[in-house]
Amino acid sequence: MSELHHSILIVGGGAAGVSVANNMHRKNPSIDIALIEPSEKHYYQPGFTIIGGGAYTLKRATKNEADLIHSSVNWIKDYAESFQPSDNKVTLKSGDVISYDFLVVCPGLQLDFNKIEGLVGTLGKNGVCSNYSADTVEYTWEVLQKLESGNALFTQPPMPIKCAGAPQKIMYLAADRFRKKGIADKVNVEFLNAGPGMFGVPFFAKALSLVIKDYGITTHFNHNLVAIDGEAKTATFAATDADGNTSTVTKEFDMIHVTPPQSAPDFIKASPLANDGGWVDVHPGTLQHTVFSNVFGLGDVTSTPNAKTAAAVRKQVSVVVDNILKLIASQEVIEGYDGYGSCPLTTSLNTVMLAEFSYGGKVTPSFPLLDPRTNSRLWWFGKTSGFPWLYWHIMIKGLRIDIPHKESYAEKFTKED
Repeated sequence: MSELHHSILIVGGGAAGVSVANNMHRKNPSIDIALIEPSEKHYYQPGFTIIGGGAYTLKRATKNEADLIHSSVNWIKDYAESFQPSDNKVTLKSGDVISYDFLVVCPGLQLDFNKIEGLVGTLGKNGVCSNYSADTVEYTWEVLQKLESGNALFTQPPMPIKCAGAPQKIMYLAADRFRKKGIADKVNVEFLNAGPGMFGVPFFAKALSLVIKDYGITTHFNHNLVAIDGEAKTATFAATDADGNTSTVTKEFDMIHVTPPQSAPDFIKASPLANDGGWVDVHPGTLQHTVFSNVFGLGDVTSTPNAKTAAAVRKQVSVVVDNILKLIASQEVIEGYDGYGSCPLTTSLNTVMLAEFSYGGKVTPSFPLLDPRTNSRLWWFGKTSGFPWLYWHIMIKGLRIDIPHKESYAEKFTKED
């Protein structure tokens, strides 16, 4: 066991951690940065939807972690196990202790597949698939190619989850494939959501309802998946009615795409950094921890009520980096993050509805001349080519590119139609 010290210590080497490390290096090349991340592979997770839909490949969405982290950053290939923020220390799984001047916490969230009875044993076979893991996403495409008729179910668990639109994105890609194969009348598509509606932002929920109607998809709200019997091809849901009464509903399936329940990683939940819900407790504007002033959080693991997307991370990185540099210079931190998130909703195999919004569900598009509810071929190109390029060549490399988004841009679109 050893003890080391670094000026800035980052926990998590996903989109947030690598971007912060590389951007911090660009802003101050002399600063001592270390990053804790055990994984050798780095995935472009926004691409998982179109991998499952057959429009992208896992190979294109995968790079070696070593090729992404700047050579000046100390990469610690280990797991963070516990935090001692009062002593400015992190203990690793190996037993080593790392002390720091500033800590950035961004390990993402965990997929709780085990919270659905029977899921772990049948996932990846029997028509049970999920785009949410690199280990299972390719099976979704395999199932879609083989399905010729029957029931296709798509589930969504209680919030929060990574990219709230993803559970229905794959459904639209599947429905479009069924239509193009000429089997749409033979496949019954159903969406079963633990939540009360199609989308958390009403402005886009209305537009998505039209997409649902066009495909003839049946929706069931307040239906939470609780168990799966893969061999029997049945899925069990806890359904809640308008009076709050819960009953059990069982449905047969030929394929089922499962979005697993998600939460902060267990080692975060057990730490002094977590709030009552288990999330890293940060100020929503500064991303500074509410108790420990030299600790910052960003990405999916934080308590901020924004959409958990890569677009949110892109906006958060500069806020965290700049605020740490301000503290180093004995200056006050600023509230630079407004809750921006973006969800490119794949509504067919060649169209995307680009949903952009900030705290409180305010519609904040970056392109004021375009109605953000439009199912656009332009954004399909963005989803399949442009956004991945920006991720690998701009964001992950620590470069900053910012397209302003303003609530005022949406005023002409937000009137009742």
